[in-house]
Amino acid sequence: MPLLGAHMSIAGGLHLAFIRIRKVKGEALQIFLSNQRQWHTPPLTDEMIEAFRLQWQKNRPIVVAAHDSYLINLAAPDQATVEKSVTAFADELVRAAALEIPFLITHPGSHRGQGVEVGLERFVHNLDSAIRISRTGTVSVLIETTAGQGTNLGSKFEEIAYILTESHYRDLLGVCFDTSHAFAAGYDLRTPGTYKKTFSLFDQIIGLQRLKFFHLNDSKRPLGSRVDRHEHIGKGEIGLNGFRLLLNDPRFQNHPMVLETPKGKELKEDKKNLRILRSLISR
Repeated sequence: MPLLGAHMSIAGGLHLAFIRIRKVKGEALQIFLSNQRQWHTPPLTDEMIEAFRLQWQKNRPIVVAAHDSYLINLAAPDQATVEKSVTAFADELVRAAALEIPFLITHPGSHRGQGVEVGLERFVHNLDSAIRISRTGTVSVLIETTAGQGTNLGSKFEEIAYILTESHYRDLLGVCFDTSHAFAAGYDLRTPGTYKKTFSLFDQIIGLQRLKFFHLNDSKRPLGSRVDRHEHIGKGEIGLNGFRLLLNDPRFQNHPMVLETPKGKELKEDKKNLRILRSLISR
């Protein structure tokens, strides 16, 4: 069966995310590696790394991924943002490697009016620079599908394929498929026919072997809206059938899939969404 879980807060310490994911009986976990609202954060201490590893050991075999800071824009046209983004992304890779986290998920960034082709070229160049600076080789960078809101890159499978092909570190790259983002970008998941078409296109353009991780979010906005707004499972425009098709697809039976839906401190929303998702899996 798919490995279901959620993005969890690291408030109070990275290791506490495991306590939170255990409360919802998750099998997959996504976290930020630092305060995602700040460019500069203190380095990880040996104590922080050891606390994280001990909690992970207690909670294995949970699959863990990190998501990079939303401040990072490797496709930015201005040099100041690029320099900060490259440095910050390299630091994220170093942190992930130190914690032995296998995946770092990132958005392809925004070209900010410079055009898709220029933005993609810039993203690949700066991504490669960050990987080279980090001197890491154990962390896979997963390019996340996006809704294409504004000047954001990554809403078309062809754009992600370009990144995977043109990077000098293509062997370290993969894809994170966000259901809400893909739906808002125009890729329908709601019926057997449209679901099959979407993943046939993905396989032709990118290759299913590149797909390593899923974000499970319903969409507040309709198909092709290009607006990124997450909704609780079954409460949005995708609906339960789209998630039923995905969860029972034999090609993704061992893939980690995490929620990024709104929630409170008690995690009641995560518990409900995971309960709904699990009910959709054919036994």
